[in-house]
Parts: sequence; C-alpha cells; structure tokens
Amino acid sequence: MNSFAFYVLRWGFILFKAFKYFSGLLLTVLLSNLAHAATPPEIPTPTIAAQAWLLVDHDSGSVLAEHNVDKPLAPASLTQLMTAYVLFGKMKSATLRLDDPVTIGQQAWNAKGARLFLRPGTTARVEDLIKGMIVLSANDAAQALAVHTAKSEAGFVIEMNVAAQALEMRNTVFLNTTGHDQKGHVSTARDLARLSSALIRDFPDYYKWFALKEFSYLGITHYNRNALLWRDRSVDGLKTGETRSAGSCLIATASRDGMHLIATVLGAADENARVEAGQKLLDHGFRQYETRLLYTADVPAVRVRVWLGDQSSLPLGVRENLYLTLPRGWHEKLSARLVVKEMLQAPVKLGQAMGTLALDIDRQPFSEYPLVALKEIETGNFFQRAIDQVQLWLH
Repeated sequence: MNSFAFYVLRWGFILFKAFKYFSGLLLTVLLSNLAHAATPPEIPTPTIAAQAWLLVDHDSGSVLAEHNVDKPLAPASLTQLMTAYVLFGKMKSATLRLDDPVTIGQQAWNAKGARLFLRPGTTARVEDLIKGMIVLSANDAAQALAVHTAKSEAGFVIEMNVAAQALEMRNTVFLNTTGHDQKGHVSTARDLARLSSALIRDFPDYYKWFALKEFSYLGITHYNRNALLWRDRSVDGLKTGETRSAGSCLIATASRDGMHLIATVLGAADENARVEAGQKLLDHGFRQYETRLLYTADVPAVRVRVWLGDQSSLPLGVRENLYLTLPRGWHEKLSARLVVKEMLQAPVKLGQAMGTLALDIDRQPFSEYPLVALKEIETGNFFQRAIDQVQLWLH
C-alpha cells in the first residue's frame, strides 16, 4: 500500500470515528431534550411567621406554598374539624338528626376553655351544639355531642382516629375531641389541610356553617374567631384554635374566580400573626396561580371504534373532574394529546383504561392521566362479530 492510500484510509477512519461520536452526542442531546419535562417556574413563597404552613388548591390538590408540613404539632381547636367530620357522617347516614335532643352531662359541664355554658341535666339540639362548636370552638358542646353519639368521649375519639386513617392523615393522633393540650395529641399542616378538603368535598351543605360570623344561644351572641371572615369577602371558612402548646392556629378557605384555596397556619405567635399569615398565603395563591377545569368527569373527551362488540362506539374520558393549577399565563401554553390503543376489541368494562391523556406545555411533556371507558360494551352476537371480522380482515 502506497503512502497516499495509507493516509486516505487513516484520515477516513479518524473522520468516521469523529462522525460516530458527534452523531451519537447529537442524538443524545436530542433525546434528552425530547425526554425533558416542562417545568413551570418556581415562585418564591412570602415570609410567614409560624411554625408550619401550607397553601393548597382544593380542586387540583396542588401545593402552592409549604413549610414543615409533616411536622407533628399540637392542633388546638382545629381538632374539632374531625369532631365535626365524624358528626356530619352520622347525620348523612341518618343515625343523628339536627333536632335530636342531647342531654348535657357532668363532663360537658366541667369542660375548660371556650364554652356555651351548658348546664348539666338540661338538653340542647344537635344543630345548636354543632354550630356552637364551629363558631365558638365550644368544648362543652363537643364533649356533649361525643358522649351522646358514642356513649363516651373515648369511644368517639376511636371513631375520629379511624376516620383519620381513612383520609390518610398519616401523622395524626387524636386523644380528645376538643383539642386541649395533651401529650401525644398531634397533627400536621398536611393532614389538617386534607381533612379540610374532605369536609368541603363530602359535606358541602354542612361546610357552609363554617362561614357563620355569629351564633346566638341562650340569649348570648357568640362571634366567629376567624377574623378573615370579616376582613376578606372571599373567605368562606374554616376554623381557628389556640392553646399554650399549639400557639395560635388557623385554617382559612377562600374562593375567587372559580379557584378554591386552603391556607393552614400552625404555631403562630398570636391572633394577629395567624390572621396576617393566612391572608398572605391566600393573596399569594390567588395572585400568582390560576386553576382551570380541563375535563369534566364522565363527559366524553373522544369517541373511538370498538370491534366485535354489541356497540361500535366507545366514549373515553376521565371519571373525576380534572383540574390543573399553573402559574398565571401558563395555561395558554398548554395543549392536550389523546393517545388511544389501536384496534380496540370488546368486551370493555366501565372505567377500564384505554389510553392516555397527555398534557404538554410548549410542546414539552408535562403530565399524563388515564383515559378510561365511560360505558361498558359487551361482546357482540354472532352476526355482529362476523361483520366486524370481515371488516378487520379487509382493513
């Protein structure tokens, strides 16, 4: 081999190796760009003076601001949100009625803290006691209701903890119905926000009581301690609490322009601090974010052909409302892709996953959700299947 041919082969080999390297590098870069998921910008959280806080969107479940959300802390009278949740469940099942008379016992009479000043041996309506507990955080009302429905406060507390487990409140332990300081009686900002959202979702009619600004009983008018009900018209609940161990606590819910937020504040220094913290969180959420309903539950997003069934058209969609919370301005960058399996065949069960609803932002993958069957399709009869088999063969 002459020297010219040697150099040609040598440089050809070098160029080939370089081409493989750079083409591989280019392919890696392209693939990494394609795999990169779109991420909205991180928005700074306002300064909040409290031990723990959390801001979530009720509909989408998106966390918009958080600090120490899983730290177990004394929940004070926020405990009574679970007391109310259990009672609402009893009313929904008709084992407890609003006009049922409740006999006041000695334990309720001896309750410390906020009270309706119930007298032992007298009776009070369930509705009055629940409203007193919600508006005033009346401890005597909470204990009277617990004894009335579960024979003892201890028995009612068991029901509270069972409900907490069902709601996946993993870091919560209830030891009493009122929220008075007791070692081991703890919850977290995340758990209490989850409970608040469950109250809104499961008992919308009773949830409205948390917006009551005042309540009169035995000639005494009691005013709701949630100052945000007067300060912010969008606030529609929820509750306050304060003890020596817990500090000053607040959960505030508010709705603006179709967006429903839950702000949880635990361990603030005093009432003014908790009000300021709650207002800051709510204003931050409404100012910086926007929630939209993208797809309605059980409304077809697309219809697809199904073969070998007693019906040929199958509606696909989502079984629950699909809400999405994004920084303001980012919804305009959103697009959807409906990816459906090919050649779908019967039988198809209601709720069966048949594809994917993929959301992109600026043509970059953002999130995915199951696309499910919104009705059931049985296997077709002999003639229906025979016709489809011929069409499939021709296809």
